Amino acid sequence: MTTTSRAAAEIDALLGRHPKGFDLSLERILRLLTALGDPHLRLPPTIHVAGTNGKGSVTAFLRAILEADRRAVHTHTSPHLVNWHERYRLASGAGTSRLVDDTALAEAVRRAANANEGRPITVFEILTAVTFMLFAEYPADAAVVEVGLGGRFDATNVIPQPAVSVITSISLDHQSFLGDRVELIAAEKGGIIKPGVPVVIGQQTEQVALEVLTSIADRVGAPLCVYGEDFFAYEEHGRMVYQDDRGLIDLPLPRLPGRHQIVNAATAIATLRHGPFPPSDAAVEAGMGRVEWFGRMQRITAGPLLDIAAPGAEIWIDGGHNPGAGIAIAETLADMEERVQRPLFLITGMINTKEPVGFFSAFSGMARRVFTVPVTMSEAGLDPDELADAAIEAGLDAEPANSVEEAIRLVSTNWQAVPAPRFLICGSLYLVGDVLGRNGMAPQ
Repeated sequence: MTTTSRAAAEIDALLGRHPKGFDLSLERILRLLTALGDPHLRLPPTIHVAGTNGKGSVTAFLRAILEADRRAVHTHTSPHLVNWHERYRLASGAGTSRLVDDTALAEAVRRAANANEGRPITVFEILTAVTFMLFAEYPADAAVVEVGLGGRFDATNVIPQPAVSVITSISLDHQSFLGDRVELIAAEKGGIIKPGVPVVIGQQTEQVALEVLTSIADRVGAPLCVYGEDFFAYEEHGRMVYQDDRGLIDLPLPRLPGRHQIVNAATAIATLRHGPFPPSDAAVEAGMGRVEWFGRMQRITAGPLLDIAAPGAEIWIDGGHNPGAGIAIAETLADMEERVQRPLFLITGMINTKEPVGFFSAFSGMARRVFTVPVTMSEAGLDPDELADAAIEAGLDAEPANSVEEAIRLVSTNWQAVPAPRFLICGSLYLVGDVLGRNGMAPQ
């Protein structure tokens, strides 16, 4: 599956006719779904996942545990990293799934575009309609649908009665769409809460976010399950302990690195325990070891990038791009530093809708130097000089570079006395996707 695939050609044609971004409303997507025969009303039991940080990881844990429990699961995520097909993972049998076939995706996109008949709509709305078409037409026991942006007016929020709603950590992001205060963003995310549908709330660092979500759940009569009150998890003796009103589960640490992934795993476990498909403890344990989530604290272990780095260097990538993600990533790197000390170099690219100073502040005192690079996969990429100024404002040493490769070479050339550096390529999913693609590591 490459950018020259049939599906990519169909989507490229859409991009030429319709806006790629978001125009938050449900009117257009509902009109299109009606023309397609209302596939969103014919889904298997569906888990709907929203949040600022962690929703992709929670989605990955949900799929891993359900598949370990021999369930056939469809999964929708966005955005993709390398290929459009990554957004649509279809069940292929009990406990197995695969990315959608190129022919099937191309045909679904074409059908959705034809049904729209050229009327005003965004590309994301058409692609969301494609999600519902595929998930309704291919058999599965369950579906996991990740919100694209916000919640209340996100195109995925047409599912009238999900099995469970999930809202992960909320912080500032996409302020131009969702508001410039956490309580406003929480109100948008809380728009996926439905009357009578259980809602699981992940760990919230902002009390006001929890208050807003609790208020919405109380108002519409949604049973509430809250991290830190109704369930929680912690690390003990190199294991993960999950606890709720049903008791304890002793588990291996999640395969995904970082303390925040313990919280994400716990949120997924609580979600499944409140849905129609509670997993066995054995499936939960197996899910901790089989979970995968590309582009989030993922280590590059081979390929051209590692070939040009200094001997013994580590290269990690993470698409986190807001202050909350910066804190989680910095904590993970600090834990790595406790085990094996290595000088840290950030290679960062961002788009102009983000808050770079807040992101960089999390790495104060940790990063030896920041190299800022262009984000060539987006027209909204920040100029590396401007991004370097933001890193300097956050108290870091920084300089622009022309590319990720140049940044790695600069360290090899100018920091020869630094043994076995650790690189983190971060700040944008566009940047991470570009790196994965060019390094031959497209998600499968």
